[in-house]
Amino acid sequence: MAQIILVVCDGLGDRPVKALSNKTPLAAARKPNLDYFAKNGITGLMHTINRGVAPGSDTSHLAIFGYDPEKYYFGRGPFEALGAGFELKEGDVAFRGNFATVDSHKIIDRRAGRLENNEAFVKAINGLKINNVNFFVLPGVSHRAAVVMRGKNLSSDVSDSDPHAEGVAPPVVKPLTKTKSAIFTSSVLNKFLEKSNDILSKLPENSQRIKEGKPPANCILVRGAGMFKKIPSFFERYKLKAACIAGGSMYKGVARSLGMEIVDVVGATGTPETNLAGKFKTALQLSSSYDFVFVHIKGTDVFSHDGDYQGKKRFIEKIDSAISELKNSGALLVVTGDHSTSCELKEHTADPLPIMISGPGVRTDDVKTFSERSCASGALGHIRGLDLMPELINLLGRTKLYGE
Repeated sequence: MAQIILVVCDGLGDRPVKALSNKTPLAAARKPNLDYFAKNGITGLMHTINRGVAPGSDTSHLAIFGYDPEKYYFGRGPFEALGAGFELKEGDVAFRGNFATVDSHKIIDRRAGRLENNEAFVKAINGLKINNVNFFVLPGVSHRAAVVMRGKNLSSDVSDSDPHAEGVAPPVVKPLTKTKSAIFTSSVLNKFLEKSNDILSKLPENSQRIKEGKPPANCILVRGAGMFKKIPSFFERYKLKAACIAGGSMYKGVARSLGMEIVDVVGATGTPETNLAGKFKTALQLSSSYDFVFVHIKGTDVFSHDGDYQGKKRFIEKIDSAISELKNSGALLVVTGDHSTSCELKEHTADPLPIMISGPGVRTDDVKTFSERSCASGALGHIRGLDLMPELINLLGRTKLYGE
């Protein structure tokens, strides 16, 4: 049986950039290997959720793995905590966190200059206890963290303290329902945030950052509240033994919630400096002992959110060079993204993604290059994220007969 290697380049799709002769970064990039796979495979476009919907990375990955977010999504926070290696319990409420820079009560930088390392900041506020609620803070990549509340009578029906904007004050967390648990949770969380920000502002590490001309990480913003619940495993659903290679906590968390084994790769950081060659070499090694290997690459999205179309183009070229490792894998190779991220808008859009499948049993089409425009004419057509796994199961020869 052929194995499956799924490569998800976060935020891969984009819109035409005038400075790139009205091409997208993907179309403008020199990518002989990706073009080779497209030429020898089948291509198309994919809306991971649906037309007109700008997906989050969490919901889009669930859909790609064949899990309808309407049924299985319980908020981003639990995925961040799971990806950081935390053992969630029933009743825990988890959040996605950002270390940020605040001055005069206004957010100056939501990412605190993209911290090189956040361990000191995590350590300073981890383990706080307020009103018999324990707070656990787990480090993520760069400025990212996960925050978990553990105690009685908690609720995930609370608002964010992250306004997703700069130049404004962090909003007070509010209950989204009138239940006692939501009111209690929002009150305790606000106390935690106030105390945490006071501790962070006094850290010597922040004094040093200011001396070096760097923005201090003197505030933590939280969003994506969720209460953990169990999901049927990937193996239960498909009878495929699966592994995950990723740098970012959230992506590991989605995979872990589905029972995939997390395989760490030296230098896999979830940043543009990640060890791409190491990821693909490890994927090739794992394909002999796993039926499904998921490889996540974050850098394409990072450059998009920064509006750096040249950086995104160059990073795609680095992916192309590294993915040559998989040319003779004998596996079904899938390359796509989880959502489009516009370098011009610096945010996710509802634009469809290019997708290609190359390998044994694949009926090829006439597409010769891998880009948003060329894949629009591919024989795979226009699919949703939920369509991908059934298509791959079909290519493995495992589709069940419908009717007689």
